[in-house]
Parts: sequence; structure tokens; C-alpha cells
Amino acid sequence: MRALDQPARDAGVMLLNETGLDPGIDHMSAIKIIHNVQDRGGKVVSFKSYCGGLPAPDCNDNPWGYKFSWSPRAVCTACKNAAAYQLDGKKVHIPGPKLFSDCTPGMHFDGIGELEAYPNRDSLSYIDLYGLTGIDTMMRCTLRYPGWCETMKSVVDLGLLDEMTTTQPVGTTFADFMATFVTGGSGSDIRRRVADQLCQDASSGAMQRFDWLGLFGNDPIPKAGLETTPLDILATRMAEKMSYGENERDMIVLRHEFRATFPSSPTERIVSTLIEFGSAGVDSAMARTVSLPSAVAAKLILSGAIHASGVHLPVLPEIYTRVLGELAGMGVACVEQTFLDG
Repeated sequence: MRALDQPARDAGVMLLNETGLDPGIDHMSAIKIIHNVQDRGGKVVSFKSYCGGLPAPDCNDNPWGYKFSWSPRAVCTACKNAAAYQLDGKKVHIPGPKLFSDCTPGMHFDGIGELEAYPNRDSLSYIDLYGLTGIDTMMRCTLRYPGWCETMKSVVDLGLLDEMTTTQPVGTTFADFMATFVTGGSGSDIRRRVADQLCQDASSGAMQRFDWLGLFGNDPIPKAGLETTPLDILATRMAEKMSYGENERDMIVLRHEFRATFPSSPTERIVSTLIEFGSAGVDSAMARTVSLPSAVAAKLILSGAIHASGVHLPVLPEIYTRVLGELAGMGVACVEQTFLDG
């Protein structure tokens, strides 16, 4: 995409990327605050960003604390991503298999309760993008209800996200399928065998969630007798059991946390929060917050309100000011709070 920058400039057109929710609204709401700090002579020394698409609390009724508002396979695949961030001046690199070992629990959100967070891909690339050279902390994270990290770590450790193609015999049950990931014992004690393989108690939270999903049961796996992958078998089962019902609503939670220093003023802690709920039977918060920014940006480009050409992200003032302004008029807006140290 970046290689198309000069051809786009030569043609006088804009190719605008990452203009949904995450990335998208998160970019625009963050850079707006960063530019404001810099315009006041300050320096952002810490930036932590958290975002997640989750069931609304009233619809959070399964032990996984999750339902799919986008591709189940994509969600599972994203759980294999490596991550990198900077914390207190130290760069941290997390390999994909260890992603869910790096979990931040106990994040409180009014009206929602406690959530947990884990690193979202490469945060380090955003240091230059946001003009934050010399920053001490830069982290972008994904939000989930408590228990997700514990369970997905077990999923990863067991090998359920493997994308190696296999053919399971016709008649293979989920219990049979799970038995292929462990050694020893018989099919009748598969729950204990899996727990032993993962060095867990058979009554652990992860094992309870596996059980609820039917992974220890006798239901036949999908596509038995055909080429498939463990990841696809898991994603298909999760989609069957963890999709939204007709009258259920989802929720988007986005939070930025900044610490900014000033030459002759107190240090500021700035918190920007967006909480958006889907409308049961009408639309989802995920669909709304992903589509509206792109639609607004497209309209602004076509109407000539945005004049830049080339390949861009929505971090230019002429883009984010207008897009955020129109989104606010539609009721999609972050709430900003500033707290002074001392």
C-alpha cells in the first residue's frame, strides 16, 4: 500500500487506510489529544490504548465472556499474533505462543465492571506515526472479560490454533478430536488428560469453558472426512455456540490513557473513553463504529473537504477533525477527562 503513495500523488487521489474502529477511531481520537498536548508545549511520555468488541453486560451469558461480531476464524487467527510494546523505556517483544501470558487484569469500567487486556500486535510502529519519539511507554491492547486470557492460553498451549491441514475420520467426536492433542489415558477421561497436559486442575476455569463449548463431548466435529485444520474446527464450534441472538446487543469499549508533562505546569493524566452499545434487532456497535468513520471519510473526500493526495492514515488534522466532528453529531464520541498530578 505504501508503494502506491507516489502514483496516488501523481494521480491527485487519496488512498485513506485504517479508518474504521481499531484501527480508525482509535487513531483519530488519540492523535487529537497528542496534538493538543504538543500545541500547549507539552510532551506525551506515556500512552496506553485499549479496545475490545464484547457482549453488552446484559448479554454476557456464556462462560467465555465473548460472542462474535466479526469473523470467528479471524478472531482465532489474531490470537496467534506476536506483540511488541514499550513500557517504562524498555522494549518488550512477546512471541505469538506466549501472547496470553502477558495479561493485565482488573481494569475497571463504570457500568461494565472488570475487564482484562493483552497486547495488540506491534505498538512500537505507532511511536513514529504519532510523532512520539522519546516516549517512555507505548502500548496498544485488546480488551476482554476476565478469563479470556487464561482460556486462550490453554487453547494455544494445547495446539488448537494449528493451521496444518488434516483429515479427521468420519464419525470423529470432539472428545476424539481433543484426544489427538494429549498422550496417555483413554477417551473416557479426556477432560482430566487435557488438564494434566496443561498442568491444570480438571475443574479450572479453562476446563470449564472447554466443557461448556462441548470439546469433551460426543457431538461430531464439522467437516469430518474432509480436509480441515484444528483452528477451523475450533472456530466453527465457537461460532455455533458463541454467536449473538436476534435480540442481543454487543458493546465497543475504547480507552486511551495518556501521561503528559509540561515545562511549567503540572503533569496531566488524560483519559479518553468511548463506550458504544449495539441496538438489538437493528445494528451492532461493531458494524456502526467500523463503517461510519469510513463512510464519513469517503464523503469528505468526494465532496472536496479533504484535499490531500497519496497514501494516508487518518492522523492529519484536516481528516480527524472533520471525521470526529461528524461522528460526534451521530452520537459516537469519546469522553475526555484530565487529572492533574499532585
